[in-house]
Amino acid sequence: MAVNVAVVGATGAVGQTIIEILEERAFPVDQIYALGSSRSAGSTVLFKGKPIQVQNLAEFDFSSATLALFSAGGSVSAEFAPKAVESGCVVVDNTSHFRNVTEVPLVVPEVNIHTLNAHSGIIAVPNCSTIQMVVALKPIYDAVGISRINVATYQSVSGAGKRAIEELAAQTTSLLSGKKPVVEIMAKQIAFNVIPEIDTFQENGYTREEMKMVWETQKILEDTDIRVNATAVRVPVFYCHSEAIHLETCDKIDAAQVIELLSIAPGVTVIDERTPGGYPTAVTDGSGTDAVYVGRIREDISSINGINMWVVSDNIRKGAALNSVQIAEALLPTL
Repeated sequence: MAVNVAVVGATGAVGQTIIEILEERAFPVDQIYALGSSRSAGSTVLFKGKPIQVQNLAEFDFSSATLALFSAGGSVSAEFAPKAVESGCVVVDNTSHFRNVTEVPLVVPEVNIHTLNAHSGIIAVPNCSTIQMVVALKPIYDAVGISRINVATYQSVSGAGKRAIEELAAQTTSLLSGKKPVVEIMAKQIAFNVIPEIDTFQENGYTREEMKMVWETQKILEDTDIRVNATAVRVPVFYCHSEAIHLETCDKIDAAQVIELLSIAPGVTVIDERTPGGYPTAVTDGSGTDAVYVGRIREDISSINGINMWVVSDNIRKGAALNSVQIAEALLPTL
């Protein structure tokens, strides 16, 4: 059955990618509505080779759509997602606004698709760094349990938006031209640097990005006993996040068993050759693709039940747009 779909934030990086993925995966779209701010209204986006005019979100009648995919920021979702639901729309929200709301499912299709059954009109998409981590860890969690996760993320600038991408490009050009870089978006120079700060600092010394990984992992895996310790770092990469994950399992599992589990896990591609270059990286594997790549799988020599791994995934695609469309596909029978 064809569905009328509204894409909120259609001119942003995630919104444009959602539209591309709807086309790539042949999602049964009847009418598609591209929605944006008053500044974006009147511009166009392409769907199946045809220009679609962007409409002003504030003036849109959501009763025209059955499904709304939001990716325009938390404040926009806070205002317009409830209005869309009141108009009979089902909302898949790709912002942080509803993630911690108890009655709103926080969904990664490869991990907890069953929670869709409890939605009341809004489904939340987790943070991009959480998504790739739980996709990689769910098979291990199911097999032997996980008691603790220690993760360091190496996150691309696209996670901070279009202006951050432009800042990295401009700073790189300036430095290679012998000029002083301009710092406006990031807290410090990002070109040829790494910045251990993503989102705002919390009272406990962690950043909100780090705490998102704690809250969201526990909610998605439905296990508040899992201890999660995260350090989130911004790196001078345009697209795709990488993560070094060190976990402690409840029961013993060796590296060979982990490789076997992940080799058949949905959404996961294992690249673990233990030779030079035999591992995934953001640029050579993750960027522009849909899988969660896992490599450097090994037993932690400092922990009896420890496993280490390296996880890479495109934060705009699997970490946002693809995850939203996968949820939409799962919702189709009920729309």
